[in-house]
Amino acid sequence: MSTFVEYRYQFILDIIEKRGSVNVIELAEALNVSDMTIRRDLRELEKSGFIRRFHGGAVGSRGRAYEPSLMTRSMENQKQKEIIGRYAAKMIVEGDSVALDVGTTAYQIAKNIGHIKNITLITPSLPIAQLFFERSDMRLILPGGIVRPGESSLIGEITRRNIEQVFVDRLFVGAGGVDIQAGVTEFNMDDALIKQALIKNAKEVILAVDASKFDKISFTHVADLNQIDQVITDAPPPEELRRYFRNQGITVHIAAKDPECQE
Repeated sequence: MSTFVEYRYQFILDIIEKRGSVNVIELAEALNVSDMTIRRDLRELEKSGFIRRFHGGAVGSRGRAYEPSLMTRSMENQKQKEIIGRYAAKMIVEGDSVALDVGTTAYQIAKNIGHIKNITLITPSLPIAQLFFERSDMRLILPGGIVRPGESSLIGEITRRNIEQVFVDRLFVGAGGVDIQAGVTEFNMDDALIKQALIKNAKEVILAVDASKFDKISFTHVADLNQIDQVITDAPPPEELRRYFRNQGITVHIAAKDPECQE
């Protein structure tokens, strides 16, 4: 698939996310392509389950509570998440206590900290924890709890209480959506409660999200944006959001601008 086709798909999905529907003629004009090209794009997006077509346009097939599978999320914006992961890992140094959220972006961070010794890592993510089972030069903490089916993450009251007993230097947290009014949001209420516990006792909260999450709202609230200290992303946020971050003193790191984080 060409880069321009991927761009069109993402453009269409972004419009649907914001407005609820799209019009073939408007899309063709905005993207400077033919109506036939847009209709073909809509057919492909419908086959993938992202939208539902109607005569002259399309609507989204995902509600705010819809959570794509872990496998699907791992394939979405994969390159961007890898870049974010490499950049975020550079912020962790020997002796740090670190919390890593669940999810595909956090997993990319974990993959890049294997060389850092003498850190303490707490995570409710079983795939992340598994990367460090054999490490004797670091301390790995699993908070216990209930395994969420299909996600390989720990949830529930035991998880939340144990996490709240730990104080860390920095937390890397993901999100289903980031919006000025709604703040940081997630698809699942159980996950949101665990994220809130992670945020509660972190000295520094770092939001690690690819740019597709900006100006989007998922099902349940996690945190207000003023609870975030830094943001790591792959591309600049929309202007209004960027201005908000600047006014709140929240540092935004554009990982894609760092040549060391490229492949």
